[in-house]
Amino acid sequence: MTAATAELTQAELFDVFSNARRRWAVRYLEDCGGACDLDELVERVALRENDVGPNELTRPQRRRVYISLYQTHLPMLAEHGIVDWDPDDRRVELREGSGTFDPYLDRGEPFGRWHALYASLAAVGVVGFVAATLSVGPLSPTDAPIVALALAVGIFALALVHHASERSAGPSGPVGRG
Repeated sequence: MTAATAELTQAELFDVFSNARRRWAVRYLEDCGGACDLDELVERVALRENDVGPNELTRPQRRRVYISLYQTHLPMLAEHGIVDWDPDDRRVELREGSGTFDPYLDRGEPFGRWHALYASLAAVGVVGFVAATLSVGPLSPTDAPIVALALAVGIFALALVHHASERSAGPSGPVGRG
């Protein structure tokens, strides 16, 4: 970790990563090995921001991202010691210690497999609750609390597994498309 990144406070990190373009730029740099050309970075951030494929990206969309990265975002990231950025060289390089920024970066899909699993469990729980309340199905009134407890313990165990996997492996997923 560089001296500059070690000295950033949580408030400064929140300020730096409060902008989606800065988050996406750092994320893409991590995904591509830590360094890339400015034009490549602009394209990837523009693809992500506009949620389009490479053939659908327009010149004005690229230009907006280019101007803001060049004039605002890359200088701010360089000032805080997160990237090395030389406008003349047109190369952007992530500095050491960038892994400490993971909690501030957008990761993966907004609704991944865990969300779907939790939603499914909640639906099963609601159906089970309604069935137990109406005394419908194979559950007797004495079995319903046992089933409810089993579901609650199962959801708790699933939440623990999710929490452990997020902390150990860290989130992942590409920044842009293809």
